[in-house]
Amino acid sequence: MAVTETAYAKINLALHVRRRREDGYHELETLFAFVDAGDVLTARPADRDELKVVGEFGGQLTDPFGNIVAKALGVLPRPGGLDITMEKNLPVAAGLGGGSADAGAVFRIVRELHGLPDDWQTRAAKLGADVPACVESVTCIGRGTGTELEPVESDLTGTPVLLVNPRVPLATGPVFNAWDGEDRGPMPLGTVSDIAQQGRNDLEEPAVRLCPPIAEVLTSLAGTDAFLSRMSGSGATCFALYRHHDAMREAAEKLASDYPQWWQMSGNLR
Repeated sequence: MAVTETAYAKINLALHVRRRREDGYHELETLFAFVDAGDVLTARPADRDELKVVGEFGGQLTDPFGNIVAKALGVLPRPGGLDITMEKNLPVAAGLGGGSADAGAVFRIVRELHGLPDDWQTRAAKLGADVPACVESVTCIGRGTGTELEPVESDLTGTPVLLVNPRVPLATGPVFNAWDGEDRGPMPLGTVSDIAQQGRNDLEEPAVRLCPPIAEVLTSLAGTDAFLSRMSGSGATCFALYRHHDAMREAAEKLASDYPQWWQMSGNLR
């Protein structure tokens, strides 16, 4: 029996960095949301774990057994192996939680086939700060390093979203290291749309310094009929939210024409 799961692209509707911690991590407040598109994982029961990576960005994962999917398989007890084919549609090191989303999809596959151990959240957090949120892939507020989660009802579910990346990989560590350390205040309260529109991404400025094309992406998205455009996570992917699908499609077509070298993906917020 084959089980297929989408590794839903993660975006940060807001990301407030509050302080550097002594353990090297950062204390933050973020509003996670998920797009109904992403990588696709298909798993079949097997004698031992196997992983095949295909898709546009599959070639960027040069060590498939050293990646987070293999690590996720390694932390989940099961009676048998899984043969997984992963269609890598999301760019790597892009601020979309691609690897974390892939790991989250593995957790859901194992849950469907065998169930998860009671301490699955702890196991997920050891793989990466975004992984616990990506297991359920629902709108939630993350605190601490992003692993203290509070699911929230979203008034933006179904909102058309356009993702754009300049095809420049940007590692998370250097962006956090380039943050100036200034606490600009907590994430606002209110509905999901209130938090998104009144919030900010504190990593945007350091990311633009490290990867100037992000500024051009943001300017281009701001020139469309979006009611919100922002960088996601540590970049370099940016997103734009629209009131209507027609406006999103028009924006996608214009950007594809003006910047054919950019990667883009469209969908709806879950």
